[in-house]
Amino acid sequence: MSYRVLVIPEDPTHNGYILKPLAEAILADAGKPAARVEVLTNPKLGGYDHALTAIRGELSERYGFWDLWLFIPDADRASGAAMQQLEEDLKAKAVNLLCCAAQPEVEVYACAAYRSELGMPWEEARAAKHLKEDVFQPLLEKRGDLRRAGGGRDLLIAESLKNLPLLFNLCPELGALRHRIHQLAHQ
Repeated sequence: MSYRVLVIPEDPTHNGYILKPLAEAILADAGKPAARVEVLTNPKLGGYDHALTAIRGELSERYGFWDLWLFIPDADRASGAAMQQLEEDLKAKAVNLLCCAAQPEVEVYACAAYRSELGMPWEEARAAKHLKEDVFQPLLEKRGDLRRAGGGRDLLIAESLKNLPLLFNLCPELGALRHRIHQLAHQ
């Protein structure tokens, strides 16, 4: 029996290249190696507010029967209390939603394998207000491949996923997400 997982990004255009392999690796590590993971592209979300509106509204009709939804927004607007409330609201609709706010932005996960090349300590990168522009973009230009879809984001995240325990240590929110998935999947 397949385990269907919907990954909901703030914007699938670029984040999907990071989130799909990330979710697949976390699910496999949590005991669901054959999970079928899809990044939401219909409707194509355009930011945090649009994602919240869709999650609370139309998505439950289209995807409510899926086994698990993962909402992985940037942490700048996704407070712990707001994410917990969203999970509770969806639970009332019989939807298994787990939220994981990326600190500070989703792109940080693709940077983990390249900590020595960031030009700053990892803790500073995790606190950067403009991580995407100031840290990730130069790394993508150096280590990515502009000829590939997503500019090579898949290449960067693949390196980070080679050492999941380290990634979970560097990004504790991912370790917590992995634990929650394991608990939910093995109830």
